[in-house]
Amino acid sequence: PAASTAYPTRQDAELAQAALAASGIPSVVEADDAGGAYPFSFGGGARLVVEEQDAELATSILAGGE
Repeated sequence: PAASTAYPTRQDAELAQAALAASGIPSVVEADDAGGAYPFSFGGGARLVVEEQDAELATSILAGGE
């Protein structure tokens, strides 16, 4: 199972993904924007997905704490 957080844009999700990567937490950005080929989203935003076992730590990191 995985946990996800919604973001208004792919760029927002990628910034969060970078913060998680810096802490060693793998994640995947899911967005309906043709893989980033278009500067807009067909589906209205993006999701950042992490494994369930990383969800609590990821939430803490994205909230500004570690």
